[in-house]
Amino acid sequence: MKTTTFRKIVLGSAIYDLIVTAPFATPWSFAYAHEQLAAINQALGGTALPAFTPFHVLFACLLGSVVLVWSVLRVSDPQTRYGRFDGVARFLFTTWMGWTLAVTGAPLLWLFIIPEFAWGVAQWLPVRSPPENR
Repeated sequence: MKTTTFRKIVLGSAIYDLIVTAPFATPWSFAYAHEQLAAINQALGGTALPAFTPFHVLFACLLGSVVLVWSVLRVSDPQTRYGRFDGVARFLFTTWMGWTLAVTGAPLLWLFIIPEFAWGVAQWLPVRSPPENR
């Protein structure tokens, strides 16, 4: 694919991350997100999500904060290199979500696993370098 197309994929994945991860950035927004995610999991046939202690919330917010900063970097400069790194991160996230799915059976995880894996694959597709760089 062309570099310009790939940059659009990196940008799209960054915008997706901003939307999905923003609720994880503060304890207050995470509390609301946790309630919503628990309700979705139950609607899909799973159980309510376990209650989080302040330490759980801390790690959720740390993750949310780091992903938000990483997303802003990719929005501001959606280069191929960042897309490749993001693809690796998505494969790691998919692996750990798959592990959690195997342990818990929480159907909610499929709503995260599928897009994470798809963005990872898209950011590892071959990119054609521009003619001046060949």
